[in-house]
Amino acid sequence: MYKKQNLPELTLRGLILGSILTIIFTASNVYLGLKVGLTFSSSIPAVVISMAVLSLFKTSNILENNMVQTQASAAGTLSSVIFVIPGLFMCGYWSEFPLWQTFMICLCGGGLGVLFTIPLRKAMVVESKLAYPEGRAAAEILKVANKDQSNKKGKQGIKEIALGSFIAAIFSLLSNGFKLAASESNFAFIWNKMVFGFSMGYSLALLGAGYLVGLAGAIALFVGMFLAWGIFTPYLSNFEFDSAKNAVDLASSVWSSKVRLIGTGAIAIAALWTLIELLKPVIEGIKEIVRNVKITNQEKNERTNIDLSLKSIFMLFVLMVVGLFITFYSFVEDANLSIYYQMLFSFVGTLVSVLIGFFVAAACGYMAGLVGSSSSPISGIGLIGVIISSIVFLVLGVELFQDPMLSKFAVALAIFTTSVILATAAISNDNLQDLKTGHLVGATPWKQQVALLVGCIFGALAIVPVLNLLYQAYGFVGAMPREGMDASSALAAPQANLMSTIAQGIFHHNIEWSYMAFGVFVGILMIIIDKILRRTQKMSLPPLAVGIGIYLPPAVNIPLVIGGILKYIVMQYLTKKYAKNSHKEEKLASCEQRGTLFASGLIVGESIFGVIIAGITVFSVSMGGSENPLALNLTNFHDSELLALIFFVGVVLYFIKRIVKKDA
Repeated sequence: MYKKQNLPELTLRGLILGSILTIIFTASNVYLGLKVGLTFSSSIPAVVISMAVLSLFKTSNILENNMVQTQASAAGTLSSVIFVIPGLFMCGYWSEFPLWQTFMICLCGGGLGVLFTIPLRKAMVVESKLAYPEGRAAAEILKVANKDQSNKKGKQGIKEIALGSFIAAIFSLLSNGFKLAASESNFAFIWNKMVFGFSMGYSLALLGAGYLVGLAGAIALFVGMFLAWGIFTPYLSNFEFDSAKNAVDLASSVWSSKVRLIGTGAIAIAALWTLIELLKPVIEGIKEIVRNVKITNQEKNERTNIDLSLKSIFMLFVLMVVGLFITFYSFVEDANLSIYYQMLFSFVGTLVSVLIGFFVAAACGYMAGLVGSSSSPISGIGLIGVIISSIVFLVLGVELFQDPMLSKFAVALAIFTTSVILATAAISNDNLQDLKTGHLVGATPWKQQVALLVGCIFGALAIVPVLNLLYQAYGFVGAMPREGMDASSALAAPQANLMSTIAQGIFHHNIEWSYMAFGVFVGILMIIIDKILRRTQKMSLPPLAVGIGIYLPPAVNIPLVIGGILKYIVMQYLTKKYAKNSHKEEKLASCEQRGTLFASGLIVGESIFGVIIAGITVFSVSMGGSENPLALNLTNFHDSELLALIFFVGVVLYFIKRIVKKDA
């Protein structure tokens, strides 16, 4: 589109704006990822905010906007490392964050993800016919908004994000701060020595996330939730029935100790299946693309075909590998092993991270083009990473790890290695998507690659303090920083819990494999049902989402389900409304985008305010104060659940109104 023009791309104001957005969206994604195991794409919100802010400058242009979203998009992907790192606490190895080690994992892993995908740009982005759905969507928004109506579009979009953020922040203050509104309501009853439980969550961030997930994911989550709480928990509670326990406690106990393991097995097989299913088209696609790539001398000299130089890539690669080795050595050194084992595990950890990282970079890049970044099975990559890492270290130190303390170190080392692999996979998953956007709008590739590397730096800087802050304020399930903390407020970090469980099972041989095996059976059954439904070309049942529905509590699942169903019902209504309109597709796209931006605002508002409250809490505790410093403690107020329900329903109705409102 702008290939023939030499417009400013990497500008100081753009880099500053991109860095600020990276920090904001990283904090949001870390909070959401730890709470529910989901992250959201920050590309489209970043595009909209960038357009609104840069429109204040007369010299701003589409390529500068693109650089801002390229840099900010690193936030959504690099924060995926939180799917692994909390596992180091859950396995009992870490009790506090070594900040620089965590920073280096994110920086070096993310940097390698960028570098590994640079040689694939020509083949996978320029020459291939891969869809790259998010990349194309971002490009279309940039193209449309950079016409005469750019200021108007940008201001409308930022208004939706700001409204969603403000509403979610207000509720977060009422719920998590003042403690006036409940965060969830729990119900349970006993029938024939079987307990049936249910909980309703009021998180607006999850409502927004559900809108982004859509109907198929919402139905799958509901199926998983029904299996967990309508079948598995009642059945298993019959064998552990204790009349001394109240129904809510009994249901929670059975679900957390047994049913979650079933969910773990279902997630594991579903993640692996997704990866296996995409393996063949990945290999065949890469082979075909590489065969067809031809670069003429004229193309080499065109601005839109210039990548980072081979010399720059090599120097950065060496820098990242050396940084990784030093980080691994620092981690291994704490175990007080002999110098031989310190060097061996540091070298092997670095080697495994780099080698597996290279292969997953190519695979994830292709899968992102095939099914989109949001649908790419990062959990499957993490699962394979932790299994391979565990087996490699088990073989190297089979006698050494007989010692219980060193066995715990081995589990931690496998998780530590996997976190680097996942950082590499996550960034490569996003990198080619961004390069596709750049290709469609005429950006300079090497400048985008620099923007992504800058995004990795600021993303890593943001992840470390936010992760530590949230841990100190809320704790992780099974790993609380202080005694006497409210376990119900602990962050679930479901993927990290899964990685920790798998690694401990390999080294300690202490997993209740029967429940996990049954979960694998359930996962296989869901895969078969999904394959049958997909043949209708109208329905699907994502097996990974079913597994997550079993694993996560209903208080998390229900807002997600409501968000997905809300989107479906509203879009069906709008499809009928605009059926005879000559601009039907444009109208529907505009409404859906409004919903996407408002939903993103709900996520950002609650997440950022959650981080702020966490900061206030940690400060209060450090000064010897309360763990709930903002709580009003109104002794005569007993309607917190009713207030939360009214607020939640009101937001749902207002959400619908924002989507269906007439264009100004």
